[in-house]
Amino acid sequence: MEMTISPLIYLAIFGAVLLLIQGIYLFAFGKSIEHSSKLNRRLDLIEKGRGKKDVMEQLRRERSGHSKKYSIPIYGLIEDLARKGNIAFSAKMLLLLMIGLSVFSFVLLSVATDTEIAMRSGLALFMGFGGVFFWVSSKAKKRVSAIEEQLPEAIDLIVRSLRVGHPFGAALAMAATEVADPLGSELGLISDEISYGRDAGEALTEFGTRVDLQDIRFFAVAVAIQQKSGGNLAEILDGLSKVVRSRFKLFRRVRAITAEAKWSGMFLSGFPLAAMIMIQTNQPDYYDDVKETPLYLPLAVVVCVFLVVNVLYMRKMTDIKV
Repeated sequence: MEMTISPLIYLAIFGAVLLLIQGIYLFAFGKSIEHSSKLNRRLDLIEKGRGKKDVMEQLRRERSGHSKKYSIPIYGLIEDLARKGNIAFSAKMLLLLMIGLSVFSFVLLSVATDTEIAMRSGLALFMGFGGVFFWVSSKAKKRVSAIEEQLPEAIDLIVRSLRVGHPFGAALAMAATEVADPLGSELGLISDEISYGRDAGEALTEFGTRVDLQDIRFFAVAVAIQQKSGGNLAEILDGLSKVVRSRFKLFRRVRAITAEAKWSGMFLSGFPLAAMIMIQTNQPDYYDDVKETPLYLPLAVVVCVFLVVNVLYMRKMTDIKV
């Protein structure tokens, strides 16, 4: 079997697609839109001379761009991931970006390879749609993981402020100045909304729903119950902080224990597809002798079904809820 460099070219084009997505995002919205900075973006905007109300309206406008829900599967999934990642691109813009990058990939594949047009089209669609989905998914996962890790520290800061006599809104604002992004700007925005009259429990519940974190929902329920029935909020949140830390520690242990099984499942699921792509790339006529037989198409469908079942089953086995 004659080896070619086509797989390396495919990987290079896919990497170029990912870099192009990030470049377009930074060019359209600026580097400050990135939430991986150790600086608090809300405070940075205020320090540049923006009024607190203007900053609050800008941040609310950014996070409300994905508030609508649609029944279209791909559209709804992209919108949900973009909402978790607080990505400034709307779902429609992301879909247009998928189409544009698919065309871009097709052009590069046509210039750099001599693959059949059907395979080029399939690879171009995979790179365009898959690249945007991978980028959005990684952004959402990174942001949600950062918020989950920062939450116990933020609750501890709020508890200390409450114990020295500050009201909840002021305690939340003080924690927002000490915690880096992404949680810092979110807490600052919630504290601004509370100062303008919004219910604290409602604001925290909306935040928990948007990022889909159970710990934030616990935080919102604790604050809402204390507002309605009274009690020592500092003691309640202190207990919540311990629970969140324990859950986070347990989750890390479970993830470490199941890491081998997850990687094994990913390898077993991806190896047949990788082998098929390599064979089709290096020797396109490999299956020509059996393509015309009556059993070829039924068996190919059976193999595809088993591959899908394998991926779903492997994912189910290693998806342990904490």
